[in-house]
Amino acid sequence: MPLLSQSSGRRLVAGIPLLWLLLLFLVPFLIVFRISFSEVRLAIPPYTPLLSWHHGTPSLELHASAYAFLFTDPLYLSSYLYSLKVAAVSTLCCLALGYPMAYAIARSGAATRPVLLMLIVLPFWTSFLLRVYSWIGLLKNNGVINNVLLYLGVIHQPLALLQTDFAVYVGIVYSYLPFMILPLYTNLEKHDLTLLEAAADLGARPLRAFLAITLPQSLPGILAGSLLVFIPAVGEYVIPTLLGRTDQLMIGRVLSDEFFENRDWPVASAVAILVLLLLVVPIILFQRIERRELEAHT
Repeated sequence: MPLLSQSSGRRLVAGIPLLWLLLLFLVPFLIVFRISFSEVRLAIPPYTPLLSWHHGTPSLELHASAYAFLFTDPLYLSSYLYSLKVAAVSTLCCLALGYPMAYAIARSGAATRPVLLMLIVLPFWTSFLLRVYSWIGLLKNNGVINNVLLYLGVIHQPLALLQTDFAVYVGIVYSYLPFMILPLYTNLEKHDLTLLEAAADLGARPLRAFLAITLPQSLPGILAGSLLVFIPAVGEYVIPTLLGRTDQLMIGRVLSDEFFENRDWPVASAVAILVLLLLVVPIILFQRIERRELEAHT
């Protein structure tokens, strides 16, 4: 009887998140996937049904025109590539900034570490939209940065910082940097420091010991932080809309325009499906790497 209750408890604990994923991910995904194989029409809902009845018999009608349109219009390919470029560059910038910060926090004293972690999480206490809006006041032509540089005599006319790729990178790195730092800190904090002491006793310099011991051990944290930054950055909508260029759209903006302005739900659904498939690949690779790491340690 206790075994039965323990087994039931395990099923309940595993079933709650499974039900959550089923209702909030799988069901919406199937709805979007279904719409992507329909055709647009001027009606409510603005797409044709897949299942229709002719003389009392059901007929399934699948249309791949939405997917074909994505590969013929250069706008979508350009948006996909630009989104991947912005996400990749932003992820590398977050890694370059986040790794030293996570390393410093992991090696700090026990009394200082909670304060430093609180400072990393502190921006989340403010609205995301408000934080992005604040960069407009900093980057615009008569903003804080240009006014300070003009006052110091570094420049003689305002720099075009707003509505540029630079502004998008700054906004994404600022917003997603904690997602890189926290997984790295969790990994670095668990390292065995006696390995570094042994390397020093054997004559290894700090840089060589770092490259041979610390960096390889921190690869799971690097991969986890990179995925946490890269995946949402690909579909980012608010930051490119407020800070980015008007002549180059990221795929999140294209998706929103297709849904709400063009009312072309099949094309918008096809865009969403391709974005999801694009992001599933690095997730699967990360899971395989983690599985290999666990097998190697066991």
